[in-house]
Amino acid sequence: MTTTVRKILAQKGSTLFTMDPERSVFEALELMSKEGVGSVLVTRGDKLLGIFTERDYARKIALQGRRSRESRLEDLMTRELLTVHPNDTLEHCMAIITTKHFRHLPVVEDGKLLGIVTIGDVLKAVIETQASAIEELNRYISGAS
Repeated sequence: MTTTVRKILAQKGSTLFTMDPERSVFEALELMSKEGVGSVLVTRGDKLLGIFTERDYARKIALQGRRSRESRLEDLMTRELLTVHPNDTLEHCMAIITTKHFRHLPVVEDGKLLGIVTIGDVLKAVIETQASAIEELNRYISGAS
């Protein structure tokens, strides 16, 4: 059975952490710290505009000597997003993560933001898929049904 983004979201939940583009980077960092996440999606209403990640903070704030309280998300967010569809496969997500070096993949269906799949979610799904395959092989080898 192929693992899809929909299945990953069903297991992890579809809690989203979003902020308006006018909010400060500091506010985004507070939310990320409080929720234990590595990114926030930047939205205006239902429209996905970008993403702000820990990597964005390191490269665009810390290394450039900017101040997080004065910097707005819209000025520093990553705008070039790759999104995935709920019916996309685990293999498709792995290909994007590997070739494009994205760690966060927003999930969009019919223009609606449904959730986010991270590199950690994909790795967990790969491990679970492999464990299931090993279990099936062991049952087959041992003659169990």
